[in-house]
Amino acid sequence: MSAHAHPASLDYAALDDHALVAEVRAGHREAFRHIMQRCNQRLFRVARAVLGEDSEAEDVLQESYMRAYHKLDSFRGDSTLLTWLTSIVLNEARGRLRKRHTMVGLEQVDAAPDDSHQIIQFPSKFGSEDPAVSAARAQIRRLLEHAIDALPPAFRTVYMMRDVEECSVEETATLLAIKPETVKTRLHRARRLLRAALHDQLAATMGEAFPFMGQRCARVTDAVMARLESELAG
Repeated sequence: MSAHAHPASLDYAALDDHALVAEVRAGHREAFRHIMQRCNQRLFRVARAVLGEDSEAEDVLQESYMRAYHKLDSFRGDSTLLTWLTSIVLNEARGRLRKRHTMVGLEQVDAAPDDSHQIIQFPSKFGSEDPAVSAARAQIRRLLEHAIDALPPAFRTVYMMRDVEECSVEETATLLAIKPETVKTRLHRARRLLRAALHDQLAATMGEAFPFMGQRCARVTDAVMARLESELAG
């Protein structure tokens, strides 16, 4: 896609996904920056859930955004833009995981006995609080992130998509190419394993787990924009 001049007064943040896609297709790459900023949080969490590692998850985001930019004409709007991008990220992350040969045998995972349907509730938002409470919550969040990292990859990905990103059962099943019943089973088992690992009831921390804002968000976004500029110059 070639770049074209565009009125500086356009408020990209006010555009919906379809309008942003139209702007990118028209050659206005700055609109793609806003797409990335809008989607970074979920896509990073999904990539990290598959890979279990921050830096490689960031690499996956960059490569996935480059793929998405160059195949944006194939986005037809049958799903949301975020769902479409999530599928690209999942494909890229799984490809890297296969190269590492660390995928857990899903048949063995799904055949494991499920002796509990208890659920850990993690509200996604909470109000302001004093610094001491914030520090305690941050410590709990770190413990929780370590516990999530210790989950089998198949459980971890479902857990992040369902309980953290609040994807529906149907969307999760479609993106992971598994049955809705399998999504529910893996989620129950992931919750059971986390409960066993953490023991205590964990308060509302999930909305802040694996943050992808500030410098990290800017680093990936700027890197992709620089690569697009380099392609144009070449």
